[in-house]
Parts: sequence; C-alpha cells; structure tokens
Amino acid sequence: MSTENEEKMTKKRDFSNEISPEVKEKMKKNLVYVGIFSVIMLFAGFTSGYYVSMGDSFWLKYPMPTFFWLSTASIALSSLAFVLAIQSAKKNQQGKIKLWMAATLIFGAGFIYCQFKGYGELVRNGFHAVNNLVVTDGRYGDYYEVKYNDKFIDVDGNKFVYEGKEMNADDFKAFQNFMNQFITVKQNEALRLTKADGRFELYFNHQPLVIKKGLLYANDSTQLQFTDEIRLSQLAVNIKDNRGDFFAKGEYGKDFTIFYKKQKLDYKDRKLWYKGKTIKPHLQVKAMESADSASQYLYLITFVHLLHVLVALIYLLKVSTASFRGNFNSENHLSLRLSALFWHFLGVLWLALLLFFIFIH
Repeated sequence: MSTENEEKMTKKRDFSNEISPEVKEKMKKNLVYVGIFSVIMLFAGFTSGYYVSMGDSFWLKYPMPTFFWLSTASIALSSLAFVLAIQSAKKNQQGKIKLWMAATLIFGAGFIYCQFKGYGELVRNGFHAVNNLVVTDGRYGDYYEVKYNDKFIDVDGNKFVYEGKEMNADDFKAFQNFMNQFITVKQNEALRLTKADGRFELYFNHQPLVIKKGLLYANDSTQLQFTDEIRLSQLAVNIKDNRGDFFAKGEYGKDFTIFYKKQKLDYKDRKLWYKGKTIKPHLQVKAMESADSASQYLYLITFVHLLHVLVALIYLLKVSTASFRGNFNSENHLSLRLSALFWHFLGVLWLALLLFFIFIH
C-alpha cells in the first residue's frame, strides 16, 4: 500500500488539463496586459526624462523625418491587415487569413525599413546623437579666415557668404577643394599641400599664411604650431561638411532652432540671443559645451520602440506560419487575437510618441 502511495506521489500531475479554456484565455490575456503595462511604464520614464531635461538645457528642435510619417502609415496598415485576418479566421476563410497575415508581416517590415531610413535622414541633416549643438573646434573666423579674390569670406549660420550673398555652388566647391588639402595633419610631418588656388588666401589671426616646403608660416617667418594645424584641419572638415556655426544642417529658424529654458533663441551676428540680448558669457560657454540631448533622446526612445516592434514581428512570423498551415479557424484563433492586441498597442504607442515629439520636441 505504501509503495502505491509513493508511486502516486512521484507521478507528475498535469494541472493544465484541469484548467478550463476560459481560465486559460484569461491568464494569457493578463500576461499580455502585464507586458503592455510594463512597456507603458518604460516609455513613460523615457518621455518624463526627456521633458525634465528640457527645463534648464539648451535644446535643439527640428521637424521629424519624412520617413517617420511613412512608417506610421505602414504600421497602421499592418494593424488593419491584422484585423481583417482575425475577421477571416472567425469566418473560416483560410485563404484570406493567409493573405492578410502576409500583409501584416509585409507592412510590419515596412515600418522597420522606414524607421532606419528616417535615421539616415536625421544623420544627413546633421542631427547626430554624439554631436554638440554649436561648432567650437575649427569654427571659421576664430583663428582662420579665407580671402577669395581679395575679399574675405564670411559666415552666417551654416551659410558661407561672399560679397553679402551666399556663395554659389561653383565658388563654394572651389573653396572646399582649396581647404581639403588641410584635412590630414600629422605631428612632425610636413603638410602635403597641392598647388594652391591663386584665388584663395588663407589668414591666421588676421595674418596671411605662406607655404614653404609643405609648412605653413605666418608673416613669412613664424611657423604654425601643431595645435594650430589641428584647428586648421578641423576647419577644413567643417567646410567639407558645409558646417559653419552649427552641427545641424540647414537654415537656423527654418530647419532647426535652439531653445533655452523652453524659450526660442534668436541668431544674428554669429551669436545666440536670449530675450533680446546676447546670451551671457557663462551661458555662451554652456551652449558651446552642450551636447545635442534632444537627438540623443529621440534616437533612444524610437530605437527602443523599434526593438519591441522587431521582437513582436518575429513572434508574428511564428503566428503567420501557423496560419499558413491552417491552424486557425472560428473555434481556435486566440493566438491571433492576443498577438493583434499587442501589435495594435505598439502601433498606438508609436503614434503617441510621434505626437509627443511633434508638439514637445
């Protein structure tokens, strides 16, 4: 008798068979709800940190990439296709289930593609997560200036100005070609300079520079120090990238704007103005040292959301494979409904984040 009891006690009991289908469905739904709540709390923390960081910082604002709008349309269409797939399952329309699940996957992949294209658009416009707001190293005019046909080139924002007008494409290309020879600088090594374009003349601290045996001299006698050559190299890189006073590309006030304490800063005479006055010296230093925190948050928040979409899409691939095998019908499509619930949530979350960036960013 004791042996029989021991055998019964050692046998594993399968409790899953004792749980009703209704209870199983409720348990699975609750797991999805817990996941959704966790994701909401995660992004609530991100957006709160974003908003708080704006308070006493220099903050860059700019329009969202065009591809972010396309990705929004893509994930919306993906959700719509998912709804149609579930309706088809309720009607036992196997062909339509397969069709709409394939569409769900395709539009979901389209969302990921458009997001990466959007990141590329941000990078091309100079909105990098690692950049500062304003150019400090190699800023044109701080140490170096260039004369073109005996007249100095000026800077207005990111525009290089000649005779009161932005340089035309041909002149600016020639300017870039002239400066490109100064990009590579190595200590204790002569600059490998090409034949100088006679239309351009380089100045250092208001003194013309001359080239002797690959070395630069001011006033025909004082050789440039290595640190000064490094500044020249950085200036050449900035000009190559069409960068004047800002890392962000385009026109200040139109393509991007800097805010301080949520107040828009004006830009004129190569200075930032706060409430009608040039910003104080200590704020000038702060602005020069400020990283582009807005872009850092933008990349962080959108990429974490993208990772959630990617993981969900991988799971959808599994669900879609089951649908292609005919595993779903009017009596059995719980996995479809629960997957759709989380997928719709990710779509709504993206729309909320996009609106947050539009109105707050």
